[in-house]
Amino acid sequence: MKSLLLVTAALFSISFFGFMNPKPLTNLQKNDFQGQASYMSKSSLDLGRWGDRLSEEQKKQVKARLKNRLVKTYTLTFNRTESMFVEDDKLDAMSGATDSWGKNFTPGDQYKNVKTNTQIQDQEFYGKRFLVTDSLQPITWVMETESKQIGNYMCFKASASIPSNQLTWYSFSWDKLRTNNAETSDSNAAENTLAMTDVTAWYTPQIPVGHGPSEYWGLPGLILEVSAGDTTMLCTKLVLNPEDKIEIEAPNKGKAITKAAYQETIVEKMKEFRAQRMGGRGSR
Repeated sequence: MKSLLLVTAALFSISFFGFMNPKPLTNLQKNDFQGQASYMSKSSLDLGRWGDRLSEEQKKQVKARLKNRLVKTYTLTFNRTESMFVEDDKLDAMSGATDSWGKNFTPGDQYKNVKTNTQIQDQEFYGKRFLVTDSLQPITWVMETESKQIGNYMCFKASASIPSNQLTWYSFSWDKLRTNNAETSDSNAAENTLAMTDVTAWYTPQIPVGHGPSEYWGLPGLILEVSAGDTTMLCTKLVLNPEDKIEIEAPNKGKAITKAAYQETIVEKMKEFRAQRMGGRGSR
């Protein structure tokens, strides 16, 4: 099924005046080196066949309601070995409230340590807090020869192909539930049809750290732009060695669980919700 998110470069009309001038390399080699990067992701909504039945006004209302899930901003704080990736809070375009339901299926505050190969993520699912602790996402990058300028930084291209379910382990869709059932009945067939996501990243060796937004890391420079399938994140502001030092602390509250176990927890809970709903209909 075609993804609901469709991103094109034309969606980004971003000024790079937010970028600070590159610091001399000697400053970047300090043991206490630190930086903070702001990222924006913009997506358009493909309503598919369902959208064909809607009027133009109805389409506008749906897009306005889902705006929080289509336009997001994040902050990545990092030093040489650690990083913290956090989504900025945003009010719902229609109600003025935060999108509490959507947060059940969006990534929480994410800590990564490239030295220890550790990822710790604070997730909340229907009122219960989880501390998802696992290895960093394995990525086999292919280094490309293309380059381009992003703000004041020369960036180089790298690409990879990653199992889609590994990039969205914190989320849920009924397609995932169907895939889960398929794995139970025929694991070999499910493996043969494993969906993959093509990833393109642009990193800058001028900032020689292996960090990046979301699940992405492991390149010889900070990732300033990454496109995964139909979603793109772009760095819009970058500050190196800010005057006020920011401490990077891993989340430490919640039930410890792996990514795979967390996904199983979500699937089982959604099965329970569906059974309750179907049971309620049967009793009418």
